[in-house]
Amino acid sequence: MNITDIDDKIIRRARQNHLFDEYVKQSLPLARVLEDATAALKPLASKLETEQDPDKKAMLERLLTKVKGAVDQVDTSLKDKSPQHQEGARQRLLDDGKDMLADWLDSLYGSTVTDNSIFTDLPRHFEAEYHEDMEALNVQPPDVLTRVSEYIPEILEFVKKIIDNGFAYESNNSVYFDTMAFSEDPKHYYAKLVPEAFGDSKALREGEGDLSVSEDILGEKRSGNDFALWKASKPGEPSWDSPWGKGRPGWHIECSVMASSILGESLDIHTGGIDLKFPHHDNELAQAEACFCNDNWVRYFLHSGHLHIQGCKMSKSLKNFITIKDALKRHSARQLRLAFLLHNWKDMLDYSDNTMQAAVGYEKLVSEFFLTVKDIMRRSPATGSASFSKWSEDELQLNEKLLSSQNAVHEALCDSVDTRAALDAMRELVSASNVYIDSHRKSGVTTNRLLLKKVATYVTSMLKVRYVTSMLKVHVTSTLKVQYVTSTLKVTSPPC
Repeated sequence: MNITDIDDKIIRRARQNHLFDEYVKQSLPLARVLEDATAALKPLASKLETEQDPDKKAMLERLLTKVKGAVDQVDTSLKDKSPQHQEGARQRLLDDGKDMLADWLDSLYGSTVTDNSIFTDLPRHFEAEYHEDMEALNVQPPDVLTRVSEYIPEILEFVKKIIDNGFAYESNNSVYFDTMAFSEDPKHYYAKLVPEAFGDSKALREGEGDLSVSEDILGEKRSGNDFALWKASKPGEPSWDSPWGKGRPGWHIECSVMASSILGESLDIHTGGIDLKFPHHDNELAQAEACFCNDNWVRYFLHSGHLHIQGCKMSKSLKNFITIKDALKRHSARQLRLAFLLHNWKDMLDYSDNTMQAAVGYEKLVSEFFLTVKDIMRRSPATGSASFSKWSEDELQLNEKLLSSQNAVHEALCDSVDTRAALDAMRELVSASNVYIDSHRKSGVTTNRLLLKKVATYVTSMLKVRYVTSMLKVHVTSTLKVQYVTSTLKVTSPPC
């Protein structure tokens, strides 16, 4: 698993957090905090006026409204002169205005932050939190974990090789990938995944990062389509020695180098969100193939759909997200797993009450079925010829349903791992089994324990394949006992 612990967003946020913490430590008087907040409101208001993205605009409007409310409380507390009220107003202004003040402080003093440890602490904090969350979800740890900050020597060698192969150039202490040279080479093709995006300046600028799109930096490139492999560090950014001067890795080069260092010159499967197709994954492909002089660095890409929260795309920068810890307070790890399995991995998934109700309902259906089968197994004859009986028409139909369901599940999983269709087929099988059980109970006819055991065992085995908790595990002994056990929810960690 690749850990990106160096990029423009991390650098900016680390600086902002550091500067804000230092600001709070000063314990400035309320009047000074109000003065600074008022000054910080101006660039925020200007940013709101020029923002074109509707989601970002809505987020900025919410922030502005919240800060203005805190400022109004400060004005009121200054008038009543109550120390207690003033301290409360001061704290609210610091809390509600944190993002605004941190951004303002960074614009003033960001270039003064020079301690590399400041840029290390933030990603380590979230990496530790990530591992805690994965453990809470019963997700197995990866076999290998790579961090960008630990692969600087490998990145430098990778970049030098691309330069030697004629597909990159140095400019003003930075190194850029030459997209024109690459695309004109008969052995290579740029923007394989999204050919129509070649030349999309907006996407390319976003791929370079917020700290790397100033006019002077863009002027260093031979073409606006070229992207940074190595960035010359500016004041307030972490830096490492390189043949081209003090600098840091570009975003795209990190993933290619770390993955190749573990998996070699060609990868079978590469996964990621659909929004990473271009430019990130296309740039990964180009630079890796330029380094290794091949045209198949990745054989297959699997791009997953976006996760939405109540109908809106999940985004931490837009303040529209829910943490795994918060999600686990409302639902179990198994229920969350089922929610994802009930949707196709390449489609958008909306984390909402309706989505989770469907997962809880599925869990309830299967759990109650297993409990019912367990009860039948305990009550009916378990040994000798008494455990066998002639199949009625109902049993023949249920067995036929089992066979058709097995075929449907197999076809669904072979069709690009369509877990939604697979779980739907198993739901129909469980429902048919429940109908069979109910009809026999009402008529007083004994159910066929071995047929139901066969159905339950199959459903259990399929849920185990998808790493959902096995609620019923059948252990066949000399007395054909059925033991009810709960095993651990497991899944392998997806690559970055």
